[in-house]
Amino acid sequence: MTIVIYIFSGLFILLSLALLFAYYRTRQPGLVLMSSVYGTTGILALMFTHWWPLAAGFVLAWVLRLLGLDPGPNTESKR
Repeated sequence: MTIVIYIFSGLFILLSLALLFAYYRTRQPGLVLMSSVYGTTGILALMFTHWWPLAAGFVLAWVLRLLGLDPGPNTESKR
């Protein structure tokens, strides 16, 4: 079970870094919040070696998404 926690927390940290890069490109403030949620819960899961920070981070990220802080797909076509 420990290996699974390490893998998922590593994925959460990578997702956090990807969201920070997306924020650098788009300047959408919701991406910083989602990145901090994923990064913090990934680090907490590594520190405690427990699964509950990963579940809490996933739920918090969905709450932020439901609040409209996720940028969503780009509907404008660039011509």
